[in-house]
Amino acid sequence: MTHLFYRLVLLLLTGYAPLVLTQPKPAIRIDRRAVVGRHNVVVTRFDSLQSLSVGNGEFAFTVDPTGLQTFPELYQKGVSLGTQAQWGWHSFLNTQQYRIEEVYKDYASHGRTVPYTYAYAAPARKKAVSDWFRENPHRLHLGQLGFGLTNADGTAVRPEDLKNVWQELDLWTGEIRSHFELNGQPVDAVTVAHQDQDQVAVLVRSPLLKTGRISLKLCFPYGSGDWQRADDWQSPDKHSSQLKLLRTSGARIDRTLDTTHYVVRMRWTGRPTLAQPERHAFVLTPDQQSDSLAVSVHFSEKAPDELPESAADTRTNSYQRWELFWQSGGAVDLAGSTDPRSTELERRIILSQYLTKIQCAGSMPPQETGLTYNSWYGRPHLEMHWWHAAHFAQWNRIELLEKSLDWYRTARHKARELAQRQGFDGIRWQKMTDRDGNESPSTVSPFLIWQQPHFLYFAELCYRHYRNPTVLEKYKDLVFETADFMASYAYFDPVRKRYVLGPGLIPAQERFKPETTVNPTFELAYWRWGISVAQQWRQRLRLARNPKWDDVLKKLSSLPVQDGLYLAAESAPDSYTAPEYMTDHPAVLGAYGFLPASPQLDVATMQRTFDKIMRDWHWPDTWGWDYPLTAMTAARLGRPGQAIDALLMPVTKNTYLPNGHNYQRDNLRIYLPGNGGLLMAVSMMCAGWDGYAGEPNPGFPKDGSWQVRWEGLNQMP
Repeated sequence: MTHLFYRLVLLLLTGYAPLVLTQPKPAIRIDRRAVVGRHNVVVTRFDSLQSLSVGNGEFAFTVDPTGLQTFPELYQKGVSLGTQAQWGWHSFLNTQQYRIEEVYKDYASHGRTVPYTYAYAAPARKKAVSDWFRENPHRLHLGQLGFGLTNADGTAVRPEDLKNVWQELDLWTGEIRSHFELNGQPVDAVTVAHQDQDQVAVLVRSPLLKTGRISLKLCFPYGSGDWQRADDWQSPDKHSSQLKLLRTSGARIDRTLDTTHYVVRMRWTGRPTLAQPERHAFVLTPDQQSDSLAVSVHFSEKAPDELPESAADTRTNSYQRWELFWQSGGAVDLAGSTDPRSTELERRIILSQYLTKIQCAGSMPPQETGLTYNSWYGRPHLEMHWWHAAHFAQWNRIELLEKSLDWYRTARHKARELAQRQGFDGIRWQKMTDRDGNESPSTVSPFLIWQQPHFLYFAELCYRHYRNPTVLEKYKDLVFETADFMASYAYFDPVRKRYVLGPGLIPAQERFKPETTVNPTFELAYWRWGISVAQQWRQRLRLARNPKWDDVLKKLSSLPVQDGLYLAAESAPDSYTAPEYMTDHPAVLGAYGFLPASPQLDVATMQRTFDKIMRDWHWPDTWGWDYPLTAMTAARLGRPGQAIDALLMPVTKNTYLPNGHNYQRDNLRIYLPGNGGLLMAVSMMCAGWDGYAGEPNPGFPKDGSWQVRWEGLNQMP
């Protein structure tokens, strides 16, 4: 079938119909199945960093080499075996009547005090309030589904008892095929996730099903307030699991954890029996009449007393929808390249598309570890939303970006309250938040501002895709209120006759104190770009330009320069001499890379700044999205060799595990902003950016070592 056909089918399924479809660039179509298939993930042993996941953006289920969550304790300090959904949140009861107002802390800014939601370490009451609001709500591990395996001698099976382990993630179909042998007998399982429902299915075949030595066990934990764990298995008295059989082929389990309620429904083949040997454990034992068993498990906030879709139908759904995914949108083929890094880059491209589809394409901004395990209690960080999801637009999968944009309407009320409390106009987007838009206490998060223009970037990407009045009407109110805050936040210095940002802010490079930081370079550039975009939206809607916005654009401070280099911030003249300031995100590069050039930016100064950072930055102390950030700057500066060097920089935090996840550190074993950032960088390194008229593939060297074919990608702003 043709690329256009698949694109149209996908648009019909999702309800989106853009006016213009990007056509394939090369004359010869890429063999997409071949490109995707050569990066299927194969696992042959138990390794805590090699678990695999299935999912759909709203729901994900992560497994060990058995194809289920059979040995979760082995993976607790690796890529944990979680079951999470976008709606799956829990809060402990607020028995001490904590109020968020108790942790507001005033900071001086231009002659007035501004309250910020602060995380106190003392005194005891303020610390307790801070901790409670940081920990609540937190994401839930919805349930653990694994095999119950018994040796021939009746002892419980250990991982080392399983032989000839072979597991493969078939990216094209979205299914995990697992094989192992127990006491010489084969066990084969296929694990899939439904692409339209929060449902996982497993299809098992083994002669051991006739012996009673294989069962399926579904267990439920209580919620956890730990920074990274989503499960507490030591509190059985704090939650309930109520079983109800649905005819002979299914069941429902009603779960209650304090004020959180959800439903788990099961459906199976044959006539197995479901027992509840423990308060929160359910065991499905085959009837020993067949060597096959198929089970589907559906998770939801509420559900009728009906059976979920069968495992067979779930598998069909997965196959069809994943084929549509890979046949639509953008594609990159690096076959024929002689640079030894090309195979690894192509692997990262393919696996990052898979992972961001199942982890980041949901109805709200994801947490940095997606739907696998918790980090920061499961909370999304809005400054990371661009890195998680902006690439969907550039890869012509705009519908996957738009799924999360309606959440901003949910959070709008809280964002407006935040702006008003601090004395600003419009809506101030939170940094660390939850599904309802509440702001989390922190010593850092409340002071960040670079998440604010992200919504303007998202809206502009949507307009660039559709180019019709409908999208302008859909997002205009959020666009205008976002810009209202930005214009209000910029303070007019009557002495120097200019608008300044700060103090009372921490920039993207989180090394600077909020009390003294003024005019960070990247934020200044993003402020100018964002307000300019909002003005363009007014003009497209045939509205008059906003005079306040124009005044800010006209008088906004210039990007700070010293010794021929852009500073991290005007208040940091020691940006390149203080060792601490040569770590963390080299955010200054975002002023030309992440963002296009502006009339206020001097390219020669950015060239020198780039050289300084590439040469002297302490790269081991950076983050996964810093490498694509740097690569995008290199590409715009006409340095494709350094773009590749940056994107594939050999440092720990640029490690991509066999399953495609971007490893950072011991307690952050996966980091999806790195995956999304890589896809954004690759799209612009292939397709270029607005106004680019040079040779094809501007981010790749022209020495013959790279053969780059691509189709369906969009230029970056």
